[in-house]
Amino acid sequence: MGPDVPLLNDYKQEFFLKRFPQTVLGGPRFKLGYCAPPYIYVNQIILFLTPWVLGGVGTLLYQLGIMKDYYTAALSGGLMFVTALTLQMTNLYAKQKTVRVERMQIQNTLTDEDEFEFSSCVGSETVKFIIPGKKYIINTVFHSLLAGVLCGLGTWYLLPNRITLLYSNIGGTVMIFVFGWVTICIGEYSLIINTATETATFQALDTYEITALMRPFYIFLFIAVDLAHRFAVNTAILEQTNQILHIVFLFLPFLWAMGILPPLDALFLWGMEQLLEFGLGGSPMSSNTKEIQRVYLFGVFRNPFYPKDVRTVTVLMEKQRRLMKVGVVRRILLTLVSPFAMIAFLSLDRSLQNLHSVSVCIGFTRIFRMVWQNTENALLDIVVVSIAQMLVFNPDLWWNRSLDTGIRLLLVGILRDRLLQFVSKLQFAIAILLTSWTEKKQRRKSAASLITLNVVFFPILLTFIAISALLSSPLLPLFTLPVFLIGFPRPIRSWPGPVGATACVCTDTVYYQQMLPSLAVALQSALAAGSLGLSLPGSHYLCRFQDRLMWILVLEKGFTYCGVNIKGLELQETSCHAAEAHRVDEVFEMAFENQEHTKILSPNRHFGHILTPCTVLPVRLYSDARNVLSGIIDSHENLKHLKDDFIKVLVWMLVQYCYNKSKMQESPGNADKNKKGLFPENQRSSAVERSRPLREEDSFSVDTIEDWTDDSDIFDLEPSGRMKDRKEPGQLGTTPKVHLSIPGSVETQSQDVPQEMSPEEKLYRAVVLGLPAVDKGKQQEVLSRVEFSCSYSELLSIPEEWRTAPVPASKVNEMRQRFPEEWYHFVLSQLDFFHLKEKPSNLLEDLMKDKILKDLYIHGVLSCCFGLFGLDNTVPAPSHVFRAYTGGIPWSVGLDWLTGKPELFQLALKAFRYAFKLMVDKASLGPVENFKELINYLEEYENDWYIGLVSDLEWQQAILQEKPYLFSLGHDPNMGIYTGRVLTLQELLVQVGKLNDEAVRGQWANLSWELLYATNDDEERYSIQAHPVLLRNLTVQAADPPLGYPVYSSEVLHLPLF
Repeated sequence: MGPDVPLLNDYKQEFFLKRFPQTVLGGPRFKLGYCAPPYIYVNQIILFLTPWVLGGVGTLLYQLGIMKDYYTAALSGGLMFVTALTLQMTNLYAKQKTVRVERMQIQNTLTDEDEFEFSSCVGSETVKFIIPGKKYIINTVFHSLLAGVLCGLGTWYLLPNRITLLYSNIGGTVMIFVFGWVTICIGEYSLIINTATETATFQALDTYEITALMRPFYIFLFIAVDLAHRFAVNTAILEQTNQILHIVFLFLPFLWAMGILPPLDALFLWGMEQLLEFGLGGSPMSSNTKEIQRVYLFGVFRNPFYPKDVRTVTVLMEKQRRLMKVGVVRRILLTLVSPFAMIAFLSLDRSLQNLHSVSVCIGFTRIFRMVWQNTENALLDIVVVSIAQMLVFNPDLWWNRSLDTGIRLLLVGILRDRLLQFVSKLQFAIAILLTSWTEKKQRRKSAASLITLNVVFFPILLTFIAISALLSSPLLPLFTLPVFLIGFPRPIRSWPGPVGATACVCTDTVYYQQMLPSLAVALQSALAAGSLGLSLPGSHYLCRFQDRLMWILVLEKGFTYCGVNIKGLELQETSCHAAEAHRVDEVFEMAFENQEHTKILSPNRHFGHILTPCTVLPVRLYSDARNVLSGIIDSHENLKHLKDDFIKVLVWMLVQYCYNKSKMQESPGNADKNKKGLFPENQRSSAVERSRPLREEDSFSVDTIEDWTDDSDIFDLEPSGRMKDRKEPGQLGTTPKVHLSIPGSVETQSQDVPQEMSPEEKLYRAVVLGLPAVDKGKQQEVLSRVEFSCSYSELLSIPEEWRTAPVPASKVNEMRQRFPEEWYHFVLSQLDFFHLKEKPSNLLEDLMKDKILKDLYIHGVLSCCFGLFGLDNTVPAPSHVFRAYTGGIPWSVGLDWLTGKPELFQLALKAFRYAFKLMVDKASLGPVENFKELINYLEEYENDWYIGLVSDLEWQQAILQEKPYLFSLGHDPNMGIYTGRVLTLQELLVQVGKLNDEAVRGQWANLSWELLYATNDDEERYSIQAHPVLLRNLTVQAADPPLGYPVYSSEVLHLPLF
């Protein structure tokens, strides 16, 4: 996408131009987008001015000396309450009277969705359009009462005589009276008539109609100061404050429209956070000793003590030993020595020797708690205050005369926090300004003009940054352009709702779930040693390993603990994601791997980037290797041996299966008794669900038949159309599955249908695709009981239902010749039968000599070969091998019989996958020398590997169980190649960098405004395009849903740091 992508598409521009005037005026809709009768606009103007009229009545009576000021306020308030309640009752009456009529023909839903048909000036549609009403009856009464109180106090607040006493200026009185009433009318309209959509939106949904209270709340704050001034006589500070606030009161509509004042929910959370941080001492800070643990000193020069060219865990641990010793010393000083030293120092302060005042109690209570909760923070503040004390010699200076030590520490703490925010915000603003020109893909046509304006009005920009820092609110770059606004204050985490409650869960989520415990342990050590630099609540870190990106947010930090939230970003990279991830790799590579840039104090080539490398962490996770199997899967020699290997693997697997089942028996006499227990009915019926692995290439189930078109080739590796958009296994519904052959064939799995079915399921099976009914009268052939020459052969006997395959006798004789008898004997010789209490010494020899037992295995192996390969002996093609691996072989009589035996089908499929993996290993590592080596291969596959498909549910389970290795076969239809994917669990280095906190908060503030207010959800919008310096696309991904889309988000993790 080019740099001049529209900031808002045409429809959104029209929508925004309608919404913004409503926000400015508090709710009146004067721009509708369609023609409306004049009385619609007249009615809204009358309702908008009604509070002024009612307040004007009281004001006139007061000015004429007929009523006292408080009676005037009561009169205006009472009139407003009655009016507001009447309007709400009118709305309820209109709703009950109106009969809703659905339109059958809608030509343009984007235009007609907001269009009303008005019949008269006071008709039901007119009332409902102008006064939407409240959702809850209690709000109808409460908001009406609040509207009356607001009008009454507003009348008292804007009495001309009162304003004249404040300013002694008639012109100023008129200005404040007129525009002050405009402010009150805006607040009243939003409260009682129609609540405007606020630019400052924190919650996506306003469930309890709190938004309507926002504007009245701020009006009440100004009135409260005026009331305090009225009743507190001769208080100069209150008088001056009241004079200033009367002027600021006129600018409230501007502050509301620009989204500078926070909504009530965000204001409450932000206020509690500030109180905890500065009132009770809850803000941590890093000391200089942390810098020695990082790769860059202050983000500018490379640390000469940091290890060079760090690529492996062993090299890192060997080179970092000296730094770890420094970290241990630092930890002892901060957690044991410093707190006691500071308590001793503060206890000697002379402020504590005098009679305690409120300020002394507040200041010293805060600092004593801060010593333990935020040791580094407290240590820095005490040092600064002590230095200031030594430099200020004048005892009459306000610093010495009016402030005690506790209040001084409080002021220094606030100053320190706001100064850090100012510097970070300034870096963010400069980065946006510079990259809007230096990055060619960010250079819009308006770039030069915007940069010029920012340079000319740079003092104003600095003022905006200073106000934003003072309020601890984000600096909002509109559409991420160099157009800066002051966002409303909000909590450090930026988003409402519980941490980690939502994420866009998909198949990639499991990789982050697996690595989380190990990453948490590594973070614990890094935070304790100070390797992550200035770690404060609100700090953001980015971790990178191969295609994985982890986003870490520090939520809270106290004495020897830290609370963090870890998010995982999507692995399937889009073009924007890939561009930014590539720049992240460059930044980390230059810091940790490039020898020529690891000289002592070499500058950071990416200084000014939002990401500053910190360190590398050893984490136990899966490395992902993908290889092209050309030359292996298409080798005629390899495919020729594949069948023979499959027979050997299947023999081993069948013997192991029967042997493990036999461990449930205590003696040969219990074989018949326990036979039914070995193969319960629920296993046979439930395994039908797995007879076809769920994946994109599987085209033999009811879910996928609808994806085939008339132009599709039924023997293609994957169908066309919607097949590629199928749901993941975890997202599939509970519709009854009937696994079928290719469309139009007959289903013969009637024996697997559960006996108890709901009517809907029966109907589903009867009508799906119009398949012909199954002949249930045809019964299976009943086999006569076999007689073994060895009484213990019953323990290894193949289940009777696995011997019923319709295989010609000639093929049985042919299989006898191909059957690997020596291998069969070797497999039997590996059995120990330790679970038997009594066994003859020649047990294994007798089993090997039992020809009946061998014939059963020959027939079982032949049945599986018949199902997977058919009756011919041709070498399978690569496409057939791929289908057999994925379980998507075209329908045949043998396959139909095999899928009717779910356990046997799963064993055959597993054996084939093992055989395929063996073929790949032999091609890569060399041939298998003997049977013992082959057994070792198979036992390793069984114990240490999961061999299957990425889309299998078992693949995800294997990752969570931390199987050492996983293997999957894939196919790229566009390039026509087959690929192998191997995941290996090992301890590897994850690179960690610190993000500019204010850059993240600023971009998230713009995202919130753009999606919640401007509703700009275009997937190709400018503000989501790749920005290699600001990491704009990754930052949007890391936001909490529904605005962002991380695939994983943890709950709050409390990491001990002692």
